[in-house]
Amino acid sequence: MTTGVVTSLASASVWFAVLRIGLGLWWLESFRHKNHRAWIERQAGIAWAGEIAAKHRFTAVRKGFDVVVRPRPRLMTYVVLASELALGLGLAAGFLTPVACVGSILLNLTYFTLMIHDWAEQGQNLMMILAAVVVLGAHGWQTWSLDHAIGLF
Repeated sequence: MTTGVVTSLASASVWFAVLRIGLGLWWLESFRHKNHRAWIERQAGIAWAGEIAAKHRFTAVRKGFDVVVRPRPRLMTYVVLASELALGLGLAAGFLTPVACVGSILLNLTYFTLMIHDWAEQGQNLMMILAAVVVLGAHGWQTWSLDHAIGLF
């Protein structure tokens, strides 16, 4: 393991905080850009995901969606919206950062698996997974975070 990481303009912990905050803002934008009225009133997002799941090449994805998500569209709408908002706020503020990083990885893996045919979506999900892994591995909560301010982790 090497020590004395050389960086430009700021310390490594500051750059990891910037990455953490950027990932949080990415989640907040994912939450913000949705048509919440359509999502909540018509469960449009879950309906759209259902169409994708119905044609999915993996039987496990089709069956999993049919058993877990399709019977509960209202609940799953709120799960998705609340998860994206909570991840965004947690990462941007640096609160429960390791938990938010693991949640970010898991939610993006879920999205990645569902959208296996859509290369544009896959790229975004992979980059968000990578950012969360780096923040988690580098303890990106050491600077500019509530975790650090209150002595968590």
